[in-house]
Amino acid sequence: MKSLSLLLLLLLPLLTCFSQRETNIIQSEGGVVWVVQLSDLHFSVHHPDRALDFKNLIGPTLAIIKPSLVFITGDLTGFVGLTGDFALSAIFEGSGTPVASRKPGPCFCQAHCFGLTLEELSVLGSSTSCLLAVRLCGCLPMYSIASQSRSKPLRLIGHPSLWTLGDGKSKDMLTMKQDEEEWKEYQNVMENVVQRSGLDKKIFYDLRGNHDNFGVPTIGGSFDFFSKYSINGGLRRRENVQGITLESGGRMHLFVGFDSTMSVGLRGPTNLFGHPTDQLLVDIDYELSQWDSQSIKPVTKISFGHFPLSFSSATHSGKTVKDVFLKHSLSAYLCGHLHTRFGKNLKRSHQSVRKKFFSLKKYFQFNIHQTSPENNKERKNCFNGAPPMEEFWEWEMGDWRRSRAVRVLAIDKGHVSFLDFDFKAKPGKTVILPTFPIDSRYMPTSNCQTVDTSTYDTVRTLVFSSSVIASIVARVYDSRSGNHDLVMEGTMRKLENNSTRGDIYIVPWNWRAFVDPSPDRFWLQIEAFDIMGRSTLSELRPFSINGVILKLSWTWKEFLVMGCQWDRLYYPIMGSVFMVCLILLLSPNANLLRSNQFYSYKDFTMEKGFLTFLLWILTELSRISFVWFGLLLYLYYLISFPWFFGQVFTEGGSKEYMTYMGWAVNISNERGVRKTYIGYPDVMVIVLPHLCFVVLPAILVIGGLAAERAAYREHYLSLSGKKEDDYSRGSERNIIHGRRWIRKLLMVVCLTICWKHWKSCRALVKAYEMNPFLHSAGYCFPIPVLLAYTVYKTMRA
Repeated sequence: MKSLSLLLLLLLPLLTCFSQRETNIIQSEGGVVWVVQLSDLHFSVHHPDRALDFKNLIGPTLAIIKPSLVFITGDLTGFVGLTGDFALSAIFEGSGTPVASRKPGPCFCQAHCFGLTLEELSVLGSSTSCLLAVRLCGCLPMYSIASQSRSKPLRLIGHPSLWTLGDGKSKDMLTMKQDEEEWKEYQNVMENVVQRSGLDKKIFYDLRGNHDNFGVPTIGGSFDFFSKYSINGGLRRRENVQGITLESGGRMHLFVGFDSTMSVGLRGPTNLFGHPTDQLLVDIDYELSQWDSQSIKPVTKISFGHFPLSFSSATHSGKTVKDVFLKHSLSAYLCGHLHTRFGKNLKRSHQSVRKKFFSLKKYFQFNIHQTSPENNKERKNCFNGAPPMEEFWEWEMGDWRRSRAVRVLAIDKGHVSFLDFDFKAKPGKTVILPTFPIDSRYMPTSNCQTVDTSTYDTVRTLVFSSSVIASIVARVYDSRSGNHDLVMEGTMRKLENNSTRGDIYIVPWNWRAFVDPSPDRFWLQIEAFDIMGRSTLSELRPFSINGVILKLSWTWKEFLVMGCQWDRLYYPIMGSVFMVCLILLLSPNANLLRSNQFYSYKDFTMEKGFLTFLLWILTELSRISFVWFGLLLYLYYLISFPWFFGQVFTEGGSKEYMTYMGWAVNISNERGVRKTYIGYPDVMVIVLPHLCFVVLPAILVIGGLAAERAAYREHYLSLSGKKEDDYSRGSERNIIHGRRWIRKLLMVVCLTICWKHWKSCRALVKAYEMNPFLHSAGYCFPIPVLLAYTVYKTMRA
């Protein structure tokens, strides 16, 4: 008996581990399930309208849509709070009574300000919310006192210059760390949203984003406010991977969310990438594979996280999240992080490729679709017997921060479709999401893996509306002629026996009439009429019954953020720039060894060309020995020594140093405390701009100034050798001062470089609380000093 008890005791941790990883199964009636995704809320007291709009809009919207799940994929907050060595307090004139005990009244503002009540501004329930908002518009709030007949203005203690606010940052957008008041605001707003939506709080899943991890030294520590104030934290969802299964209509719908933020959260800006670990990939793989052998029902798999895969680094073993997703042929990966400022077409189709020793596909994907149109048609036609490929879609969504974006994703008998809309565009009272046929631009892989033509018999759509719907009409257009010619129109009927939470409308059609090898010949549009006679049109969408995907293209900005695998590109780009700088500096010496003479202006005039021009200006640069040696030493410094020292966590701790490999931080583990580099490849946001826009241009402009001096000297000497009577003193003065316009242009370039460098240094000094003379002298001053010395040395011929 004792041995059995001992065995159970030893197995208890293992059993607990397995029990914690059990997937939450939710029974959902009906054949269609849908979820809502929100991302990048960035609640900030500096911008109280974000939380206020979220509170007023999202609760009622969710009450209408009634989703099965709600995902909030990171960057929940973004506020640094009030800083400075002062006690922020607000007291009534002539009274020391705290604000919290006073009855809130109107917040009266001066000209150009708006009047809001404290209750409207105090989304957080904090007594300082009105004060912070009023600080922005330069007016004082008024509070009515229950025991007195008149209102008295508040008085703030502390100099106004110390009142710093921010969006994940300070008011100047530079200091990025956590503040607890911002998290209290998020918690209170979400409680209000859950209450107004009428949904169970358990269906809400929020994830940590990089802004939620700024300056957090340890998960579960005193500055980890996500664990304390988030919905996941409140429901004690401590695991980094969350699996939820919706069982509906004889199908399984598996949703797997994961947190890939840094385990040690650095301050921004060097906290930009997702950092999955090998253990995290094992957990994701486990969650995605659990129904593979346990269920005979078809399974649709969706994953959600914060970081796009282009901003997710590989693990220490070289594995990636993409590898796991391809293994399980995911339908889609939902993410955020990038916002809509880079474009609204931040989508990407991932496919497995042959492993080669070197392939550009590891670094770039030049279009949304990885394969050529010809291969796409051959392999993705559902009716030609082509085997399914390992692939999945990545769908980044817009942000709430500026766009007020919302996504509704539906799964209808294995067919995945989605609709993105934003409140900035003032959508109508009705939202229409066609669920079949699906958009050929974003055809999911499951469409061809399990072709069940029994699901093709009807056109289906979800309709969410705050008004009573009178009728729904489906229209199909043929674009073969170059115009959209109506070829089918039918009135849709509502499924009266539908047991789901939403209104599903269907209309029978002859789907075989629309089988066509073209992915964009036929287009679908749904129109809804409410009882007031108002009409709402859905987006005109192409569809392909064959399962042929319509090829799309990125803009250059969309390509940069979605098509480039930045964790793989960082070292090649950095190494290339370093190599170019060294070649520029050493090429004159190499030419001297080869020809035993320096390249001069006369050589250039006799053999003009770009390469000879470049060699000439670099030769002139090398003649200014102090600058030439200074540039070489600076490159060596950037490779071998710390760039600067700074405060990388929210508060406390010693200053750490940063190199091109990351931040060297003391990490405690079972082996003790050791120095570890973290923040790779995040530091590229500092390293690459400095090399590409400061160091390399500085080398070129210094060479240009030196070459301009040499050319001017030759020109001046040629003039001075002529007869003195041919040129008056005034003409000579004009030559000296009036014809060096190239030098003036180069001086403007110098000032531009210094301005760019000064802005970067100022941002880093603020972000990491540095003294530029003590902690970042090697980074901040060499380039301006070398430029200034060059300008001085080249003043005279």
